[in-house]
Amino acid sequence: MANRYAATYAQWQADPSAFWAEAAGAIDWFRAPAIAFDGERGVYGHWFPDGEANTCYNCVDRHVAAGRADQPALIYDSPVTGRKRHFTYAEMLAEVQAIAAVLTDLGVARGDRVIIYMPMVPEAVFSMLACARIGAVHSIVFGGFAANELATRIDDCRAKIVITASCGIEPGRVVAYKPLLDAAIEIAAHKPERCLMLQRPELEAPLVSGRDVDFTAAVARAKQGGLTVSCVSLRATDPLYVLYTSGTTGQPKGVLRDNGGHMVALAWSMKHFYGVQPGEVFWAASDIGWVVGHSYIVYGPLLNGNTTVLYEGKPVGTPDAGAYWRVIEEHRVSVLFTAPTAFRAIRKEDPSGSLIPKYDVSSLRALFLAGERADPDTLQWAEKVLQVPVIDHWWQTETGWPMAGNPLGLGLLPVKHGSPTVPLPGYAIDVLDDAGHPVAPGTLGNIVVKLPLPPGCLPTFWNADDRFRATCLAEFPGYYKTADAGYIDEDGYIFIMARTDDIINVAGHRLSTGAMEEVCASHPDVAECAVIGIADAVKGQIPAGFLVLNSGVSRESSLIEREVVALVRERIGPVAALKTVVCVKRLPKTRSGKILRGTMQKIADRQEWRMPATIDDPAILDEIREALATRGIGA
Repeated sequence: MANRYAATYAQWQADPSAFWAEAAGAIDWFRAPAIAFDGERGVYGHWFPDGEANTCYNCVDRHVAAGRADQPALIYDSPVTGRKRHFTYAEMLAEVQAIAAVLTDLGVARGDRVIIYMPMVPEAVFSMLACARIGAVHSIVFGGFAANELATRIDDCRAKIVITASCGIEPGRVVAYKPLLDAAIEIAAHKPERCLMLQRPELEAPLVSGRDVDFTAAVARAKQGGLTVSCVSLRATDPLYVLYTSGTTGQPKGVLRDNGGHMVALAWSMKHFYGVQPGEVFWAASDIGWVVGHSYIVYGPLLNGNTTVLYEGKPVGTPDAGAYWRVIEEHRVSVLFTAPTAFRAIRKEDPSGSLIPKYDVSSLRALFLAGERADPDTLQWAEKVLQVPVIDHWWQTETGWPMAGNPLGLGLLPVKHGSPTVPLPGYAIDVLDDAGHPVAPGTLGNIVVKLPLPPGCLPTFWNADDRFRATCLAEFPGYYKTADAGYIDEDGYIFIMARTDDIINVAGHRLSTGAMEEVCASHPDVAECAVIGIADAVKGQIPAGFLVLNSGVSRESSLIEREVVALVRERIGPVAALKTVVCVKRLPKTRSGKILRGTMQKIADRQEWRMPATIDDPAILDEIREALATRGIGA
């Protein structure tokens, strides 16, 4: 079965247009595309330019029409509130129809932008689909985002309305959204016409007269009136959503996703990469505020006719490190997709995996990890405690679906720990030096993807073609710059070692912080770690390591620090020059679990820095500053 990958990749290489035209057959089109790819349109071309379809129709209506009306479409599991709800495809259709009717009544039309600023509740998913149904462009902003960050997104997309909730629920606290939203609208130059407010019982919010509309009451009226809203026929190239990522200039980048190519790519990936069949339960333990939530909580599973899990909780603390195993048992999850940081958190609290035997996790066929580099130690721990394939894969907000991974649906290839395995069809991946020349196998360099990008990837940034060209295409002509660094070995396996910003230059030697982190994480007492480069007058840069230890470790931290320094010297060599290692309680992360190495580096180098908009807990940066100060580093 493993040979299916080689044959499938070769089929794509031989005729990309024919390959994706065949894949487009998995989608119901209102007007089937006669042209697979037009390289003369857009920044680098457009997929299925003459096709017409609707994403909501393909996610919901067609399954109801095909006899899946009574199959569960969405399972809402909220340990932070104690609520659970199941929605069949028919019930989901009724909810989406009603919200679409409310949006239409509020004057939202095809092409209008709608910001969705909500927690992980079913109404958020239904609102995304309702926007897709009527051709409105949704932009999800992570619930609880700071007011100024929300304001920049309101201004950039010129949102007509905002759909929000009164609050979000975190372990041990309630986060009021309304004050943040009101402040954002006050700051924004562009003023949304209306705000649709879902009141949660944990904390209700006062409504602004003439602007705010009660979500539940409006949807109930639409249902009582029996209002139905047909799916709008959209061009495949029409925008489905804009998802903002933090830009290096402070101005957020609006990653644009089209309708047609997005559906084709996600449908292909669900079957051939994730290997799930219609009717199975697929759980992406992420948040709809991130691209993983867009692609694999909402659109991918529903396009494929799966049951998707919407989880309002954490991997630990809701209530303990067995939270994921409880969800798998209760809902008979077939495939789980989460970030490596979630498993590092579980391992830190339960190093031996002692909570797993308390649950029946026999339904789980595979675990997929992505969102950041999966260090081999965490991956091997997951393999050991779960006894299922653990599949590292690599992709970005910009691509919308995996660039490289071990394809469960095509037959797994041999595993090389530390590598997300091989490129998927659609992606011709090369490694170049800074001058744009190919490097030899095993040589660290810039990872790039030959143009054109496949269906599902961004065609451009929202209203910013020139910025897209300058940011992603200009440095290596003919390629998309991933801004990731790594290498490809003699067998064609890809190794993603760090963001290019995290490659440090120690006395003329280019070194990967990811390689050093891999060694640090191999120490049996280390739960997770981060290595950054800090300025040095003699060597240019030197590495500094931060370790978070497993729960229950009683050994002196200074001893562990010395052991880690010795490990790096032994496995990478003295050239690594790792001498500064410090144990900390926590690492600063985004709310999606990515470690904020760049901010840590700026603190260490006494450079000006901004509080990252996506940071999970700002207080952790004070802890990092204090830890560095104990070693005479930073402010």
